[in-house]
Amino acid sequence: MNRPDQSESRDPWLARWLPLLREAGRLGPVLEIGCGEGEDSAELLDAGLELIAFDLSADSIAAAARRAPGGKFHCRDVRQPFPLDGVRPGAVVASLSLHYFPWDETVEIAERIRQCLPPGGKLLCRLNAADDHHYGASGHPEIAPDYYLVDGAPKRFFNERAVRELFAGGWRILSLEHHVSGKYALPKALWEAALERSD
Repeated sequence: MNRPDQSESRDPWLARWLPLLREAGRLGPVLEIGCGEGEDSAELLDAGLELIAFDLSADSIAAAARRAPGGKFHCRDVRQPFPLDGVRPGAVVASLSLHYFPWDETVEIAERIRQCLPPGGKLLCRLNAADDHHYGASGHPEIAPDYYLVDGAPKRFFNERAVRELFAGGWRILSLEHHVSGKYALPKALWEAALERSD
């Protein structure tokens, strides 16, 4: 089996979306949901974008702030109000951070993202795919359809129909693609979506 080289393991997925984000950045800063230790945060700042980011983990936020000192970082649960302080973002980036919740909460979060954007604002997100078997899509207790308890934590896995259903109202899908990331120890299957607020 071929192992991903170091550059592949960094998973530079954002690179092709930077022109779209720079365009959206004219409308306001980028809001990053679930920034982790700031790998994507640093790339967004390096691209000249203004960044507001948050994560549930205080340790991750501290690491992200060290890695990307030009951003504004907050420790926050995505189900709480977004830390925007009256600012309207031009784009939202949510990489592998929206799939931990029951379906009704997931729909509510997607709608809150839509409402925080201006018309024409962009959302880039990546979601666990239903064939992400290395990371919980099979072999774990099923809480609800496509929603599993994986090592004690709930995780949702999406097929294409579910992604389209999640973004059916008030969004225009610019791109929806299935990818396999080499960032982790084993290949990770995911959906990558670029969307625009349509109203």
